[in-house]
Amino acid sequence: MTNPITIASAVAASASPLQSSSLHDHIESLRRRESGALEAIRQPKILHPVENEHLRLLILENISQEAVRAFRAQGYHVDHYTKAFSEDELIEKIGQYHAIGIRSKTKITKRVLSAASKLLVIGCFCIGTNQVDLQAAARAGIPVFNSPFSNSRSVAELVMSELVALSRQYFERAFELRNGVWNKQSKNCWELRGKTLGIVGYGHIGSQLSVLAEAFGMRVLFHDVINLMPLGSARQVESLESLLSQSDFVTLHVPELPETINMISQKELSQMKKGSYLINNARGRVVDIPALVDALKSKHLAGAAIDVFPAEPAANGDAFDDQLNSWSSQLRSIPNVILTPHIGGSTEEAQRMIGEEVSQALTRYLNYGSTISAVNFPEVDLRAITNAEGNQIRICHVHKNQPGVLRQVNDALAPYNVAKQYSDSKGDIAYLMADIADVSPADFSKLRDRISGTDANLLTRFLV
Repeated sequence: MTNPITIASAVAASASPLQSSSLHDHIESLRRRESGALEAIRQPKILHPVENEHLRLLILENISQEAVRAFRAQGYHVDHYTKAFSEDELIEKIGQYHAIGIRSKTKITKRVLSAASKLLVIGCFCIGTNQVDLQAAARAGIPVFNSPFSNSRSVAELVMSELVALSRQYFERAFELRNGVWNKQSKNCWELRGKTLGIVGYGHIGSQLSVLAEAFGMRVLFHDVINLMPLGSARQVESLESLLSQSDFVTLHVPELPETINMISQKELSQMKKGSYLINNARGRVVDIPALVDALKSKHLAGAAIDVFPAEPAANGDAFDDQLNSWSSQLRSIPNVILTPHIGGSTEEAQRMIGEEVSQALTRYLNYGSTISAVNFPEVDLRAITNAEGNQIRICHVHKNQPGVLRQVNDALAPYNVAKQYSDSKGDIAYLMADIADVSPADFSKLRDRISGTDANLLTRFLV
């Protein structure tokens, strides 16, 4: 390595900016070389199941091709379909797969999970996870991952566009002009500036939306079940009724839970200002659609924008009609109602980020056992085993959360050196990860059988 005194002398003697720059580049090159050597020593080792069974992934609903490529780069076998699968289709096929990636239309029910004999993990390439029976998945030892933040900006921008479209009625004017009718008018068309936007649910989408709305000169109110720090000049109100009665526009950004199903129904719609607008880009069952139809037909509401529905077609091109939702034709016939096919997060940027986030979460679990960010599972992680620690194996033990399990596991591990270990629980499910050194291949089966043979065992994997 270059002597520090020599370097200092060279810098002091250097009169040329070019020479100084070259010296700087040389020093940086040496630092990068040393850093690279250090990284090579500490390179995480990709772990594989002891059985060395090739991992197979089922990817549905036209998930980002970058995510598919990322999985294949890991050496996984990937079957990719652009459509959603029905419950019967899943039951027929799911038994051969170790992981599945879905969006919002595919339903992972208890029946599907019962047929998923090899399934290790589920990835929801979207915000919501209500399409998965989370408790049944956890009881089967299967963590579920999603992407709660990646499409927040896309949804917020869609809402802003809908605010302008509804207030200017240009959705109707454009439709008329496409049909050859010129209908220029300003009656009941408004600027957003000075109007009040009421946001129900002030999470990642709602808070981003409030910033965009204030940039348009709007007054922002929000209602949430917990007290939150507002951004900008937004103000939290104590009750939903207070928000509805003050807002010119109401937009919903809440998950589907028992307490949010039909949270906007006849009573809540009657509390909204006459001539106001409702926007729902959250979940289809949050709004009582027949009650909304009545409020629109009576002119109590001046318009609405709906992106999500209680029942949605399984694939592009399928009918959105009264057989799917009995009120469909009525809703479609009302003026100044914007209906979109669940496109809130459908931008190139959002789908790319969702693909990256969820594919990385699934890969971390399959390769290393990490459950950080799982929605239905204890969040457990361990420092990666490096190439220099090639004599270590990783045990991933999902079990019922009951007394005595750790004692049984530690008794089984007593003859070996436990390099590191961590466990946590969530509800009825507990998860333990442990790295064990100096386990001979001949001991794998005996150790696995002893740990997986306990009465609390749900799923045990050995990674090496």
